[in-house]
Amino acid sequence: SLRRREVYATTGSRIRVRFFGGWDYEADLANQSDRDAMGYAGGVPMGQTITGRPSKSPRFLVWASKDPNGGNLDRIQIIKGWAENGENREKIYNVALSDGRITGLDGNVPPVGNTVNVKHATYTNDIGDAELSVVWEDPAFDKTKMAFYYVRVLEIPTPRWTTYVAFQQGREPPEGVPTTLQERAYTSPIWYQP
Repeated sequence: SLRRREVYATTGSRIRVRFFGGWDYEADLANQSDRDAMGYAGGVPMGQTITGRPSKSPRFLVWASKDPNGGNLDRIQIIKGWAENGENREKIYNVALSDGRITGLDGNVPPVGNTVNVKHATYTNDIGDAELSVVWEDPAFDKTKMAFYYVRVLEIPTPRWTTYVAFQQGREPPEGVPTTLQERAYTSPIWYQP
């Protein structure tokens, strides 16, 4: 995996994530049981390069599942990077959202909510989803420009470690320090090379 760069990292949670890029993934592939095999067969996994001179935008297959002992998932984002006029550019796309939420016309997403009880350093998985998956197509693809894409997966809010420590010690959480956080996972990128 390391030699192939087919790796991902998390901020602590054991979120699982897979990410593939290709030209012909069908929209319903994200919900099929053989999606991993089809991801390899129809494209490249995270850490690899998509090549060719396409007549259409690349399609990306991504799925993530929650840490069995952690918070549910809030969303999956695909971050695209490219160079334009000598400057680095980046755009974040919210491609899969939990709880049936949809992205607004302005690109903003309604918050997932927050079930954290700071006083008791607890939370519930009443919000979010255990698994999210999607096939996404880049709406702003330019076949003449190199680009990279990587995935970021966010959990629902959970207590921050300082909140757990404060509860265990019978103290108030420290002032000026956030009481919650959203654990994340990040994948290796997939590069597009004309």
